[in-house]
Amino acid sequence: MARSRRAKLVSLTNTTKRGREQKENLITEIQEAIERFNNIYLFSVEHMRNTFLKDIRADLPDSRFFFGKNRVMSKAFGVALSDEPHPGLAEIGRRLVGNVGLLLTNRPHDEIVDYFATFSKTDYARAGAIASETIELSAGPVFRGINPVAHPMEPTLRQLGMPTSLVQGVVTLQRDFTICTKGQAITSEQSHLLKLLLVPLSEFRVTLLVHWIKPSAEQEDVDRASTFELLVSEDQMPETLRGLSATPEIASS
Repeated sequence: MARSRRAKLVSLTNTTKRGREQKENLITEIQEAIERFNNIYLFSVEHMRNTFLKDIRADLPDSRFFFGKNRVMSKAFGVALSDEPHPGLAEIGRRLVGNVGLLLTNRPHDEIVDYFATFSKTDYARAGAIASETIELSAGPVFRGINPVAHPMEPTLRQLGMPTSLVQGVVTLQRDFTICTKGQAITSEQSHLLKLLLVPLSEFRVTLLVHWIKPSAEQEDVDRASTFELLVSEDQMPETLRGLSATPEIASS
């Protein structure tokens, strides 16, 4: 007879304490970076891939990136005028909403803008992504890129919904077939088919949204509005940030 195991009561005290310390450390880390760097950029990411973000970090090793935990990160910038480490930083903090991140750097503004304007990576669309174009295949031999699909792959294609068969050893579509339709969400089967047939539809791209410039130590009575600029128009902003272009009254305490 199998022994019954007595349920154990697990204390979450240490876990809670550890989580609080991690949040406090993140806030401190960002605050220290704010003092080290003169430029802060808020950016959004399309078709996020950690491997591509690592490439960017490698290209900009003297800069700092922060991504995720928006609510925690926003506390480093102040929620009121009296909390701002520097004038205008609360404008960054209140825009930390949705799929956005932070870049802190001392590199020239033009260099940063030019870098991200040209940085993009193509990739295979994941399930749930919106198809950027319609992919249709005509009846006949099926190709993987420029080469015919190897015959051992035919059962897999058929299982994923393609009307294929082997005709004299050649993987052949029995009729025209649409893998995905522009504007519609891609299913897991469609995502698998696109990858098998070497059809990348996603593009990893970083869009700079807001730029904050640290005032010089000699400046007095700094105009908050002069410390930051919007780098895209309202309609180019992520939906979560639209309507924040106009600076609202921020509490002074």
